[in-house]
Amino acid sequence: MDDLKLVDITPNNVMEHGLFCIKNVKNPEFALKKNWFLQSYKEGLTIKILYNDDGKQIGYIEYIPAEFAWRPIDAPCYMFIHCMFIYAKKDKEKGYGSFLVKACEEDAKRQNMKGVCVMTSNGTFIANKQLFIKNGYSQIDKLERYELMVKKFDPDSQDPQLIDWTKDREKYQGWNLLYADQCPWHHRSVEALKEVAKDAGIDLKIKKITNWQEAKKAPSGFGVFSLLHNGKLLEDHYLSATRFKNILKKELKLDINKRADH
Repeated sequence: MDDLKLVDITPNNVMEHGLFCIKNVKNPEFALKKNWFLQSYKEGLTIKILYNDDGKQIGYIEYIPAEFAWRPIDAPCYMFIHCMFIYAKKDKEKGYGSFLVKACEEDAKRQNMKGVCVMTSNGTFIANKQLFIKNGYSQIDKLERYELMVKKFDPDSQDPQLIDWTKDREKYQGWNLLYADQCPWHHRSVEALKEVAKDAGIDLKIKKITNWQEAKKAPSGFGVFSLLHNGKLLEDHYLSATRFKNILKKELKLDINKRADH
């Protein structure tokens, strides 16, 4: 790994290195993610970008003290990994993911934390737990499609746990969309869904999550994107206009059938 370079992104170098998942600094979504980064940086957010020996970005990791994580977790004195990614298929299975996880663990130890935790899933936009099992993590909690994995530095430390994001869904009656700028692709998805809803005559209530406190109370495990209809979670990650149209057709058909039954 001597040929790799790991760069910590700061307010001073963010325009030079970007934010990995969105590289074009002129893109409006970059500005949204950057503003979110600057806000969260004050709360201990770390973004590290991994470069190869050719100076090409090949991966990144984003983590934060779990008290300030934008996910429904309760894990005092733990570090929490929001997101990590190795971009190219040819760079996978080379140990780069483990390299990034180790860098996070070293930071957590320097800050005298109890350990590191992360949410995993076989579904979209969340790392697969096999990487973490390989690095000594154990599953400590599970809800819906999400597993909470933890690596304790002190085995006697209190277990982190998931916050039950399912219990308050009933309050989201009608069509509801909640999102945050933690992912730069949310804004584009929200704008697309807004247009689809308008064309379909649907009253889509849109709420932007602006702080970690709101994210911890979100009605989905992902925390920063939730599409709900009458208390039912339909999607927990950004989606396309086409996907939303298909969801609308299915849900509206169910509504019609329910009315017919009554």
